[in-house]
Amino acid sequence: MNQQRKAVALISGGLDSMLAAKTILEQGVHVEGINFFTGFCVEGHTHAIRARDKAKPKRNNSLWVAEQLGIKLHIIDVIEEYKDVLINPKHGYGANMNPCLDCKIFMVNKAKQWIAENGFDFIITGEVIGQRPMSQRKDTMPVIARESGADDLLLRPLCAKNLPATLPEREGWVDREKLYDFSGRSRKPQMALAEQYGFSEYSQPAGGCCFLTDANYSAKLVDLWQARNNNRAYDLDDIMLLKVGRHIRPRPNFKMIVAREEGEGRFLRGYKKEFMMMGCTSHNGPLVLIDGSPSDEDLQLAAAITARYGQGRDAEQVNVSITGKDGSTKTVQVKPLPADQIPEAWFI
Repeated sequence: MNQQRKAVALISGGLDSMLAAKTILEQGVHVEGINFFTGFCVEGHTHAIRARDKAKPKRNNSLWVAEQLGIKLHIIDVIEEYKDVLINPKHGYGANMNPCLDCKIFMVNKAKQWIAENGFDFIITGEVIGQRPMSQRKDTMPVIARESGADDLLLRPLCAKNLPATLPEREGWVDREKLYDFSGRSRKPQMALAEQYGFSEYSQPAGGCCFLTDANYSAKLVDLWQARNNNRAYDLDDIMLLKVGRHIRPRPNFKMIVAREEGEGRFLRGYKKEFMMMGCTSHNGPLVLIDGSPSDEDLQLAAAITARYGQGRDAEQVNVSITGKDGSTKTVQVKPLPADQIPEAWFI
């Protein structure tokens, strides 16, 4: 009897990786999923925090995809290893702080290590030629295979017919004729295939599944590094906080993170031992974290800005509490700073 071959599929939680894995499952190959957690993944973090997003599903899309496919999913924390990919990308960044080509090489290399350790035969990705301007071009596909070390153990079922046959195809582990020749940015072929497979619900990420493709998030990350004298070290709390609140830098030595609603305020309160905290006491208003080394004069300015975002914005005086990392509290009286005195350049 022929040996059943085993493949691991990179599962991002999006439609393409879902379809790629399903295509190979349909050929009788044993498929398991793998998802690498970098900390920058778009997986409903802010939806879970904000009350206004309470109607949106709170789920990890990669786990949800694995459930729809009926396969096991391995989630692997690569936060520490990924730092070098982000900080020193050999192939540079995309439109924002997204090192997409280096990221794909890194993840395929990790998958190659995983199949060697677990007795699997090849790797599946949901890549489609022409869909992403940096990592999914015909000229970069061979670069990913070569520099990851996966070579022809890397199979892209959705665009395989546009590429040279890989080892799984040449050896007959999969039937090349049952693979696809998708290309370009149109999602219509994928949506048609999803309907054929009976998938009526699936993720539709705009710009991918990574916060680093987002211009606003990238600007906050660059600001964080610049404020630390271009020291690009970061930890998980740093990158999580960039996803939440309104970020304002009135002066180079400090930044404010202003909760935009109650859910964000509850989340930010969890950092009260790591940051100074502000809040209006005479009126309803947002919780604010202060990051940096503000002077007393800076704190007065921050308090006036905090008052601006509360219900006392039109009052003559607002009481604002300032809580230190040690829990000590003092209250200052300030006049809310008018909106026209908060320059656009302060907003990150």
